[in-house]
Amino acid sequence: MKKTCEECGSELMGRIDKKFCSDGCRNAYHNKVNPASRNLVRNINNRLRKNYRILGSFPLKDGKTRTTKTRLLDKNFDFDFITNLYTTKKGTTYYFVYDLGYLPLDNDYYMIVKRE
Repeated sequence: MKKTCEECGSELMGRIDKKFCSDGCRNAYHNKVNPASRNLVRNINNRLRKNYRILGSFPLKDGKTRTTKTRLLDKNFDFDFITNLYTTKKGTTYYFVYDLGYLPLDNDYYMIVKRE
């Protein structure tokens, strides 16, 4: 029994469990099956990764450093994309992107910290 590509219908050669004739057909098929939801998740993850890289670009001394809001914005940091909040017993709220976070200080300064 001959098997055909699930995307273009061409005859398949090779492995018995093969479903697509090429990577292009495989990608086209999956893009049709999950169009909008995949793009939303992909875009959010891209922004989170970018924020993480930006926070990680600041050299930390003893797990923390200070910077200005302007320096973060110059690197295109997006304050709308974080993974979680941490509130201390004193009521101070840290904003985290995975294990790197920031704390807003006075005069548009921010402390960048790494959670151990």
